[in-house]
Amino acid sequence: MNQDEMDGKKKNLQGRLKEAVGTLTGNEDLEAEGADERADGAVQEKIGKASRKLGEAIEDLGRKIKK
Repeated sequence: MNQDEMDGKKKNLQGRLKEAVGTLTGNEDLEAEGADERADGAVQEKIGKASRKLGEAIEDLGRKIKK
């Protein structure tokens, strides 16, 4: 897992918490802020995962070329 994946997971969780607190307290602004943060975190996590997969594929290709 790379830094973007970890940061994305963290941001996603924080967003979920804000969204839940906003829902429970009736604070629509906090709920919307949480939803945005959750979505941003999910995107960041996916970008990190794609980056990691690409790096792994390049490393595998490099190993195959060395053989």
